[in-house]
Amino acid sequence: MFNRIGLITNADTKAIQATLIELVAYLGAYNRTVILNTGCADLLNDHEFAVFNTSELGKHCDLVIAIGGDGTMLMASHNLCDFDIPLLGINLGHVGFLADIPADDIADNMDDILNGQFVEDVRFLLKGQVFRDEVCLFTGNAINDVIVQKFNIARLVELETYIDGTFVHKHRSDGMIVSSPTGSTAYALASGGPIVHPALDALLLVPICPHSLTNRPIVVDGKNCIEVVIGTREVDRAHLTLDGETTFELCPGDRVRVEKRNMNIRLIHPSGHDQFHVLREKLNWSK
Repeated sequence: MFNRIGLITNADTKAIQATLIELVAYLGAYNRTVILNTGCADLLNDHEFAVFNTSELGKHCDLVIAIGGDGTMLMASHNLCDFDIPLLGINLGHVGFLADIPADDIADNMDDILNGQFVEDVRFLLKGQVFRDEVCLFTGNAINDVIVQKFNIARLVELETYIDGTFVHKHRSDGMIVSSPTGSTAYALASGGPIVHPALDALLLVPICPHSLTNRPIVVDGKNCIEVVIGTREVDRAHLTLDGETTFELCPGDRVRVEKRNMNIRLIHPSGHDQFHVLREKLNWSK
């Protein structure tokens, strides 16, 4: 089923290198064509594999395996979203909500996956835009979240929130998270937001440390368009981040628009994958 397999990493630790060497040997034993991104190629001394930049890898593979943690999975997702290529994660990170194959159990899981026994999990992306005086200055994508947040100063920012053009509230806080269900177990969870099953078509609005304790997280339909308007003074600057990467400095009056993008990421999990088992394991429930 999967014959041309791309390998991605964005780290250079010894654990990554050891796992990469094991995975390359395993795929070679199954006569699969291995294609590397530049990060993986740097970790292998002598090889004859094709090497491409991460942004180009999706053109040449029918499966991509990311070696690392959820950060590596996010990086891979951003680079693969235009190619409709399934993505599998080998977890060497801290939590592993997205990368869920343990590094010490590669062979058993990969045997099933290469034989077509797996669970495919489709996740949608978010589109974040910044408008200033009705002109769009920035557009970007996110898997987890689009965040408006205070910038390097111990003061609250003032934000107005709209859903499909309808005013919701004005509040002062450290910022606002607009999250996908995938991102509900990331920063949104740390900020007191609910855990939302990834199969739901929903968006989360989670305030960060709101001044009013009655300002609670909201879950809305995934088809809604969210707008957050910056009402703070110039000295209380805010910035925009997508999946944890700072991308744009905001000014008073800027409108940040967030909506679901008509594009998905296809995650591959081992057979028997259960989202609630993942939550129990990762969040130490029932222990």
